[in-house]
Amino acid sequence: MNLLKKLIFLIFLFMQLLNCLHLKANRRYGEINTKYHNIIQQNKVIKGKVVDGAGIPLPGVTITIIGSSKGVITDLDGLYSIEAKSTDKLLFSFVGLESKIIEIKDQSVIDVVLEEKVDELDEVLVVAFGKQKKTDVIGSVSTITPKDLKIPSSNLTTSLAGRLAGIISYQRSGEPGRDNAEFFIRGVTTFGYKKDPLILIDGIELNSTELARLQPDDILSFSIMKDATATALYGARGANGVILVTTKEGKEGSIKVNLRYESSLSSPTRNLQLADPITYMRLENEAVVTRDPLGFQPNSDSKIDNTIAGTNPLVYPATDWRKEVFKDNALNHRLNFNLSGGGKIARYYIAGTFNQDNGILKVDSRNNFNSNIDLKSYALRSNININPTETTEIGVRLYGTFDDYKGPIYSGSQMYERVMRSNPVKFPAFFPVDEDHLHVGHIMFGGSSMGSYINPYADLIKGYKEYSKSLMLAQFELKQDLSFLTEGLALRGLFNTNRESYFDVSRSYVPFLYEVSTYDKYSDSYKLSLINPNTGTEYLGYSEGDKIVKSTTYLESALNYVKVIDRKHNFNGMLVFIMRNYLEGNASSLVKSLPYRNIGLSGRGTYSYDNRYFLEYNFGYNGSERFYKDKRFGFFPSAGAAWTISNEEFWKPMEPYINKLKLRATYGLVGNDAIGTAEDRFFYLSSVSMNDASHGAKFGRDYAYGQNGIFVTRYDNRDITWETSKKTNLALELGLFNQFDIQMEYFNEYRENILMTRANIPTTMGLSAPMRANVGEASSSGVDLSLDYSYMFNKDAWITGRCNFTYATSKYEKIEEPEYDEKNLSKIGFSLSQEWGYIAERLFIDESDVANSPVQNFGIYGPGDIKYRDVNGDGQITTLDRVPIGYPTQPEIIYGFGVSTGIRNLDFSFFFQGSALSSFWINYNSSTAPFVNGNQVIRVC
Repeated sequence: MNLLKKLIFLIFLFMQLLNCLHLKANRRYGEINTKYHNIIQQNKVIKGKVVDGAGIPLPGVTITIIGSSKGVITDLDGLYSIEAKSTDKLLFSFVGLESKIIEIKDQSVIDVVLEEKVDELDEVLVVAFGKQKKTDVIGSVSTITPKDLKIPSSNLTTSLAGRLAGIISYQRSGEPGRDNAEFFIRGVTTFGYKKDPLILIDGIELNSTELARLQPDDILSFSIMKDATATALYGARGANGVILVTTKEGKEGSIKVNLRYESSLSSPTRNLQLADPITYMRLENEAVVTRDPLGFQPNSDSKIDNTIAGTNPLVYPATDWRKEVFKDNALNHRLNFNLSGGGKIARYYIAGTFNQDNGILKVDSRNNFNSNIDLKSYALRSNININPTETTEIGVRLYGTFDDYKGPIYSGSQMYERVMRSNPVKFPAFFPVDEDHLHVGHIMFGGSSMGSYINPYADLIKGYKEYSKSLMLAQFELKQDLSFLTEGLALRGLFNTNRESYFDVSRSYVPFLYEVSTYDKYSDSYKLSLINPNTGTEYLGYSEGDKIVKSTTYLESALNYVKVIDRKHNFNGMLVFIMRNYLEGNASSLVKSLPYRNIGLSGRGTYSYDNRYFLEYNFGYNGSERFYKDKRFGFFPSAGAAWTISNEEFWKPMEPYINKLKLRATYGLVGNDAIGTAEDRFFYLSSVSMNDASHGAKFGRDYAYGQNGIFVTRYDNRDITWETSKKTNLALELGLFNQFDIQMEYFNEYRENILMTRANIPTTMGLSAPMRANVGEASSSGVDLSLDYSYMFNKDAWITGRCNFTYATSKYEKIEEPEYDEKNLSKIGFSLSQEWGYIAERLFIDESDVANSPVQNFGIYGPGDIKYRDVNGDGQITTLDRVPIGYPTQPEIIYGFGVSTGIRNLDFSFFFQGSALSSFWINYNSSTAPFVNGNQVIRVC
């Protein structure tokens, strides 16, 4: 027992001894560890020098310790010194240069080279719902730098023609407020109502007027998407191509302020040459004699002689109505102001614009109002970007445009038409106040009691019209990097709402018209008589015009995933979901008052290997309210492939001569639900008038009682479906001598299921409304080319050049038309904008010539009139003798070329643009037929 106690006591002492040794060892280890840790954590001085890419020292570079607020700035020699721990990381940053992060570790001297920051837009393209490296793009996308859009005009759409390959653009009017250019991407391949491309500004669908109001100073990137692969993610909305514009955002750095003011003179490019008054009178007499040799001649020899002699121009007027109404030019003003800047957390871009465009109409000082065109446009923009965390970015964009217009009751184009339809020798623009009319408080306008002649000067200054238009846009965007879940995963959400309003009012009086009643040639005096004493007014009347209120709400969410494996395999995937709701506040019908809604899911997947081989697949799955439930959703896929041959190893010897060679090919389906007319909705529902007076019935003994009837204005049609298009694109990209960049593309499109009204429905079916079906087909094809040249003579001198060419032609493939015996009447194979007309052979010589020629079944004609060709040989001229006349009304060729060169701070540039293969009709609807209602005579040179 004692032995056991002793043994236990010895074991206890041994354990205590071990415990003491362990504690001492731990204490010693802790001291060593603490000393080592203190050595690690101890601050040390880091020194170094910061230079740029050329080795020049950079003063003012900010060096900060990541995770703390501690930092220093380099001195004039680019030197710095900072205390930091070995575990710290240093951030070197300077405005305009790429930032660098360097781990200190065991370094005590750290020299840094900061390279110039490469503009992201020089390396990437803005594409649907994102960006892609230029070298990876497979779809057909054309871009232009904003500075190339700066022209002496406040309308951006007028600068597109010839500057972007693939754009067919032309302008028909220069009147302020009505001067938007018409533009299409690779022509038109549908005869539905929606032919223009989808316009997206910061991802939001807007119209061409809002694009026209956009300032080049506010644009960051401008792209057009032309083939199925490039537009697939927009689904049905992108069937006719897409114009995608992104506006500028603030950049990290000090505040930058830009101010630009421009003033320009605008004048008509060309005027039609008109016959002088003497020639007009003689030709009018001749026209009467040609019809009736014994007919009354409107212009006597005495009137002609006195007009030639210049006798009293109020009695024998020779009025140049164009000079009476129009000035030679107008002065316009443009002002743009923007400021930007920010830091790492928040950045801002704020801009304001004012444009004033004036018309070339004359103003009468006797009025107390100005009836010349005066369009004032204002725009405000605020783009704010905030990074609340390192992985989160919030964008808030506010944008508003406001138009205030004042002008004549008739538009500028209508005034020109009234000038063209005014008799130059019937009366002057107005009569001066004479002794008999000293009491008159109004302008005594010229007029005639013998017929309804137009006084365009009276129509110009009798009143004015005003309209006000505004658009407010508010947008919230959230971007979240989800790399903490999976590397390369990102989420983006966007909410946008628009409010648009418009109203107009007109104020005018009824002009008092006077004419010469008697004239004494001996005393050269005349008497005036008032033509409309009971209808003329001296006060302004008032009438209201349209009132438009619109609201649009748009939601968009996108999930993007990027994965790189072994630096050669690049994968990218994206899913996009959109919803759009559109409302009209003053719709004219129940159907139009209902919300217009669209929904869609689209996706994109890309793969590239070693920057040589590229694949891309896209799809759009869209829903439309217009079609019956079994046709409501459409699936439209597309695919593309590319091969960059110049990145192959075997191409290295050719690089000095051909630095880039890339082949691209895409094919895809595109859907379009904008068919029929804009008022067509819910094709699967019928429209019935339940109280139609024209289909009523009378009954009773004396038919004294009646009841309105029921009439079907549209039958339900559940078979109407999407208009679909098959698009093919083949492209070649070529770079020569590192100076020339050439892109050549061939495209083809075949569009099916175009909605048309059936032409041959038997009346025995008893249908009261026309029937429609997806029976039309059309195709288009063409090429677009672009060539860019750039060369630096030295660091101070440079030259660049650009040339663009687009050829796009279309034709009918299938159309609802009779089976003509006369093949000249069929539209099959002709352009969608082709016009048909009669062939003018010559003028009739005499009555014998008239009697021995085919009968012309329209109007009265005789010797001196146009003789038309009997195309089908049936002995008469009818609508069956019409043939295709001229070129299509929409140009098939658009081209442009220009050069810019500079040395130091002096530069010079020019740019030419033009169109070809189009015809312009000046005699549309007989508005210029001579002598009809006083129409002028156009001189043919």
